[in-house]
Formats: sequence, C-alpha cells, structure tokens
Amino acid sequence: MTNKVQIYQIFTRLFGNAPIKNVINGTLAQNGSAKMNHINDKALASIKALGITHVWYTGLIDHATATGFENIPADPACIVKGIAGSPYAIRDYYDIAPELAEDVASRMAEFEALVTRTHNHGLKVVIDFVPNHVARTYHSKCKPSDIDSLGENDVTDWAFSPLNNFYYIPGEPLHLPVAGNYTEMPAKVTGNDCFSARPGINDWFETIKLNYGYDYVHGTGQYDPIPDTWLKMTNILLFWAGKGVDAFRCDMAEMVPDAFWQYAITVVRAEYPDMVFIAEIYQPNNYRKYITAGFDYLYDKVGFYDTLRNIVAGYQNASDITWCWQNVDDIRKHMLYFLENHDEQRIASPFFAGNAYKALPAVVTALFFGLNPFMLYFGQELGEPANEAEGFSGTDGRTTIFDFWSVDSVSKWANNGQWDGELLSDEQKSIRTFYQNILNLSLNSSASHSGAFYDLMWANQHTAGFNQNHVYAFARYSHNQIMLICCNFSSVGAEFGLNIPMDLKLKFTKAENKLLTGKITNGFETQSVSGNLDHLLNNRFELSKYESKLLIIDL
Repeated sequence: MTNKVQIYQIFTRLFGNAPIKNVINGTLAQNGSAKMNHINDKALASIKALGITHVWYTGLIDHATATGFENIPADPACIVKGIAGSPYAIRDYYDIAPELAEDVASRMAEFEALVTRTHNHGLKVVIDFVPNHVARTYHSKCKPSDIDSLGENDVTDWAFSPLNNFYYIPGEPLHLPVAGNYTEMPAKVTGNDCFSARPGINDWFETIKLNYGYDYVHGTGQYDPIPDTWLKMTNILLFWAGKGVDAFRCDMAEMVPDAFWQYAITVVRAEYPDMVFIAEIYQPNNYRKYITAGFDYLYDKVGFYDTLRNIVAGYQNASDITWCWQNVDDIRKHMLYFLENHDEQRIASPFFAGNAYKALPAVVTALFFGLNPFMLYFGQELGEPANEAEGFSGTDGRTTIFDFWSVDSVSKWANNGQWDGELLSDEQKSIRTFYQNILNLSLNSSASHSGAFYDLMWANQHTAGFNQNHVYAFARYSHNQIMLICCNFSSVGAEFGLNIPMDLKLKFTKAENKLLTGKITNGFETQSVSGNLDHLLNNRFELSKYESKLLIIDL
C-alpha cells in the first residue's frame, strides 16, 4: 500500500470545456464553461489510470465575476480581473461558483456528487482555502444562519482591531487604479498588504485583506481572546470538511499568522484526523514555522522548482540539485514538488522550455527524488503550450485563470465526454504515455514510495563521460528494491559507467550472490535485465538528449 501523494490539479472552469471557437475576452455565452458534471466517471478513470492519488479542483468556491446569473448579479467590472474573474477573489466561502453547474440552483448538489464520484474512483479531493483575502464585494448568502458574514459587525472607524475582520483606512475612500462604478468608504486594506487607499494596477486591488488579529503598525499579534476571524475561518474549513473534502491547498498561507494555523488545524483534525493541509509558501525562513503549525506539505517553489527550471533553461548546473535538497534536508519529506501549476508558465511554452520533452528529466527528478508529494497541472501531461492570448493576462505562457476559454489539448483528450484521447496528436499521446508510465512506476515501486535516498553526485565527480553540469544521478532503495536514476538535462547524449560507492553497496550484501531480475526504463520503453548484484550495478548508462533512465533491481 503506497502512501505516495500524486496530485492532479484541475482548473475546473476550463477542464473539459467543449472545443469551440475561442473569442479573446469572450463572455460565458461565447466561450462557455466546463461543468462539474463534465468530470464524469470516464474522466476520473482516466485520471486514476494516469497514476494519480488526489485531484485538486481549483476555483470551485464562489468568486467575484463580471458575469451575472439568475438571482446572482454580476460584480462591478472594475473590481474583477477578467470576464470570468479570479478564483482567488472569494465572494462567498459557503457557495460554489455558478458557472460550474449545469443547474445553477443545484450547484452545491452537483459539487457533492463530484466528491462522491471522485471517492468512488479511489481518489482524494483537494480544494482551495483562500485565507488571506476575499473579494471586495464579499457577502455570504449561503452561510449557516448562526454565523455572521465576514465584516458584518466591523467598526469601520478603527484602522485595526482584533474584533474586526478587515483592516480599514478611516476617513479615506478607495481610489481604484481602473475606472468604474464602485465606491468603498472607508477604504479597506488591499489583499497583498497594500495599506493605502490608492492601490496600484499591480496590486491585488480586487481583494481585501483579512484581519487575524495582527497589528502591522506595532508588529504584534493580539490573539487572546481568540480573534473573531479565526473562528469564522475555522468554521469554513469545517463546513467543507463536512462535505467530504480530504485536503486543503491553502493559498498564500504565510501571509496569515502561524498562530492561526496551529489553532485551526488542531480544531479541524480533532473532528477530521486525516485532513491534509498544503501551504502555498515562498519564503524558506518560514518553512519550519508553518510545519510546526501543522502543515503536512509546503510548496518547494523557490528551491526545487526554481532550480530545476533554471537547469532546464541552461542557467544552472545539474549538480546544483544536491545543494538544493541539502538546504531543507531536515524537512524534505514535507516539500511538495511540481513543474507546473496555475501560477507558473507551461513547460512547453516559449517562456519556459518551449518543448515538453526538454523538461522530462526534471519531471523524473522531482517524481522520484524522495517520499515527497508530486503535483502536475492539467494538460502538462499532454504538452499543453498555453501559447494563446486568452484575455486578461495576454500571452504569458500560462493558461488563463481569469477568462472563459477552451484548452485545446484537454478538449481533445475529453473528446466530447469520452475522455479517451482519440483526438490527441501522436506527440501528445507520446508525452501522456511517458507521464502515465512514470507516475505509476512511482506509485508501485517500493524504493520510490517508501525507500531511502542516496545522492550519487559526489561519487561520480571524476567518472569518465559523466558531466555534472548536465547529468544528475541518485539512488532510491528499500529492503527489496534498488533504483539507480540518471537524468540527462542536455541536448547532447552521454555514456558512462556509474560509480556506486561502497557504503551503498554494503546495504545489499545479502543479495550479492543471488540471481536478480529487474528492468531499465526511460518512461517510454522498458527492457528486462538479470544477473548478480555486481553485474547489474555495473550497467553502463547510455542517455540520449533529455533522456532519463531508471535501473530497477528487485532484491
């Protein structure tokens, strides 16, 4: 039984949206929206077969949008980014985004059915929890009757009070960086800690920051008695946990005091002991503090992601991976690895690698590096390039989170609800085959999902043919399996006999004289191997450009 976490992030509004002619800055009527019901049993079976354990449904909770629905008016366009709006500008924490439902009035029931379908396929459900900020128009109509809406009882004459849910700029109206029909008096502090009544165009001007009892003027927290915001936000977590959610990906977690997280996670786990918390976090000096507060996993963006991306782009050497893991070795099992998500540029875009194959060594490294969870973004396994100007963000190498759109590669995979990939190109099928093979290998190999790690770079500094600028090598091993993994990040091939240090060999002396079997795979093809341990460990590695090979020996 594997404990390896492999997350598939879906941007729900776009996932399976029918292939139509996209209109830049198009409306819901023009471009349509995917629905929760579109994520049918065939879709979930295909995701499961990919080698996935958790599905992160991004953008489910009701957020500000310039699009109106029956009994749900549109928000002023001047405080919405894009026609569809950002899923991180929540306007009702207790509601589902209406564009995701086939029957808007039944949107919560459709969500509950999606949770049930997902669980029926042996998959866990992850949703966003956005704790730092909400939409400027936030007001909950769907909250339980015994809970007040955020800001409902605030005293707006106070710039700060632990009794308030928001921060205020008394006596000053809000001055938006874009023209529009919206007034706010007094101005509330903007979500990215902009304590000004005049947020700029690059500020998160469509959001307002939540107040957890931290006084930014004096740099102190007032947490006794428990601030009202703590209670309300913890109730929101409990509400969604009660709907069957298995994990929360917590947006910009480090912008919220760690004291709140320690309180909220403790309360939630008292009722839901298996609940998983994932923190979006970017400052390494905060890592250990937030793990102590209760987080299971933290984004490893500024360390592992940035290093791998720079190696793929030729700005760093493969040997820098060693330095990267050593910096967080004591907490490494808590770090979540990825090569794409909704904030980052697509691998196949010209802003990153320009070619999905070029980053496959980075994928193998991240996937097999440790016991860490691994996350991929929908369409990554199809080589989605995101090379279109969908609307609000323009052409930036990212798949839009602000617009109504149809993602071509994913629409072809969906094939009008069949989710069989019949419309994919040969190249797209090839890339998906690689991901499916390698993800399932990670789940089903004991060395990967429960084994130890050994960095082989130090032992191969002088190995003939082994260029440490371009090749990264490491081992994973358990009581019954050894993996030797070599990843070539270069456009030039490499050939070498990997040096295996004696202290690693000594761990397997009981298998020295046995006839062993195993395999060598590059994610596309696999060949069987057999022999005694020395013979197998002395196998020469021949790597083509951007190729990785895994020698897997069963003991």
